[in-house]
Amino acid sequence: MSQSAATLHTVQADGVEVFYREAGEPNAPVILLLHGFPTSSHMYRNLIPRLASRYRVIAPDLPGFGFTVVPQERKYVYSFKSLARTIAAFTDALKLTKFIIYVFDYGAPVGFRLALAYPERIAGIVSQNGNAYEEGLGNAWNPIQKYWQQPTADNRAALEPFLTLEATREQYTSGVADPQTIAPESYALDAALLARPGNKDIQLDLFLDYASNVALYPTFQKFFRDHKPPTLAIWGKNDPFFTPPGAEAYRRDNPGAVVRMLDTGHFAIETHVDEIASAILDTLG
Repeated sequence: MSQSAATLHTVQADGVEVFYREAGEPNAPVILLLHGFPTSSHMYRNLIPRLASRYRVIAPDLPGFGFTVVPQERKYVYSFKSLARTIAAFTDALKLTKFIIYVFDYGAPVGFRLALAYPERIAGIVSQNGNAYEEGLGNAWNPIQKYWQQPTADNRAALEPFLTLEATREQYTSGVADPQTIAPESYALDAALLARPGNKDIQLDLFLDYASNVALYPTFQKFFRDHKPPTLAIWGKNDPFFTPPGAEAYRRDNPGAVVRMLDTGHFAIETHVDEIASAILDTLG
């Protein structure tokens, strides 16, 4: 098997059986790909082989997503603090001491919490629609923000439509010039995994807890100012959730950050994987 083809693995970390995809030479510089809602490491299936000639590429599934298994007896608390703790344990299990983080959507607060805990491990940041600034929160967040302000049963129930196949398909196709170019298995797989028994409440808990990430945005920004890691913010500019001002803001705290806009939506990687791979290789080497 070529080094560019991803191999599939699991490893025990933080009492969780973490599923991950890996490709590239074992001694190459590491790039850690952190997915977001509502997907998994599957979103990186086309990017991994494009980076594997230069990097050891590792893409785990977060707890509650994809094929990572959390034993019931683990009594896991689904919060972003917990997700970051599990990914930190995952990097320890794989003995990763230095890596670039590629963050998307939920992967951003997970990756940035990891950076706060282990700043010496972060060799660079690629943020693809991975937000760390309040001005980057689009109007699509309004129902979730209402739930933060009033965490009632009614406001929680109002978010359940975000967990449907229709909503997942919309996340993939909104802002895309030709929605027919989006592989249907991508959103169909995500929707099927979201629909597993017990997963609805996990996702609603994470919607509520996202407010804890917004509270940490100033701390993330201080990390960017203090450490100035090589940074590429590459953005689907038609994303209704994380809008272009969130990408531009990276330059405020790290003037050396490279910002690129792509004429596509939230899942820019589905339509512009070649452009994203080229930008990573050009900007971060």
